[in-house]
Amino acid sequence: MVLIRGFKDLEVWREAHQLVMIIYRVTGDFPRTERFGLAAQFRRAAASIPANIAEGFGRRTTKELLQSLTIANGSLEEARYYGFLGHELGYINEADYRALEKQCGSVARLMSGLARSLRAKVKGKETPDTGHRSPVTHS
Repeated sequence: MVLIRGFKDLEVWREAHQLVMIIYRVTGDFPRTERFGLAAQFRRAAASIPANIAEGFGRRTTKELLQSLTIANGSLEEARYYGFLGHELGYINEADYRALEKQCGSVARLMSGLARSLRAKVKGKETPDTGHRSPVTHS
């Protein structure tokens, strides 16, 4: 068991941050005409994922962390669409698109698992206001 002291200790945050890093690398190759269009939107959506996880953690209540995970999930799906669009437009090659989708899937699974665990704690009335500070097992 590992005690979660900060948002950086959350595996879901670390995986979401890695997704942002992939997206920044991939969008660096987008055409200049997309610098303030698709590339910027893609980057904003991606950065919103770990930012919302961090914000929810910082609010110190399970309910607010769950709400932030919901918002982060919406941003994840938005980023997935931008990845699909970039691939369809020929801005993202097949290998990068596969890596992007794999990372998105990993983040989605981790967010879903964390949300499920937090909802169970709230439902069972186990430390509902500090659930995200309790010990969490990392794989």
